[in-house]
Amino acid sequence: MTLYSRASCPHCHRVRFVLSEKGIAMDIVNIEGSKLPEDLLELNPYNSVPTLVDRDLALYEPRIIMEYLDERFPHPPLMPVDPVARARFRLALYRIERDWYNCVDEIELSPNKPHIRARKMLRESMLASSEAFAVKPYFLSEEFSLVDCSIAPILWRLPRYQIEIPAQAKAISKYAERIFKRPAFKSSLTELEREMREAA
Repeated sequence: MTLYSRASCPHCHRVRFVLSEKGIAMDIVNIEGSKLPEDLLELNPYNSVPTLVDRDLALYEPRIIMEYLDERFPHPPLMPVDPVARARFRLALYRIERDWYNCVDEIELSPNKPHIRARKMLRESMLASSEAFAVKPYFLSEEFSLVDCSIAPILWRLPRYQIEIPAQAKAISKYAERIFKRPAFKSSLTELEREMREAA
């Protein structure tokens, strides 16, 4: 299995976090600059990362890759078995991608622009969910899940995006501290991602 990844991409970070949680050994091809390797261009019609290659299978959408890894390597499970709970988690993932990652993508695509609107929208949307961070140890769950793997890369990058979490939303900060202490999260970080927090 091979993962094509960028060292600072939040979507790639989501997948790398899942790999670390499950202890999956994999070749990681780090893509630098705008030019993509020829073999990746042939595998992925969207010319995007992350891209996972497992024998004859090529997957190139973060959530599809994450769910595939969870099903292919079922221990520890990162999605509930119950269909209703599973649907709720998938809905949470959809909302995180639509409400938060759309803002993140806008900021990441042009890092030198101020992105006042995208930063404001991301901050307000996260603060609106602050109660959900306080209810249970993990996001709306007693168990760590793919939802947490998706939220953590955004929280890690908030200082880089110049977004501060106010004191009244301390549940978000406490949640972030819990996730960042996980050995799997620490091992999922690239050198560039570690530097993001050091520089902030």
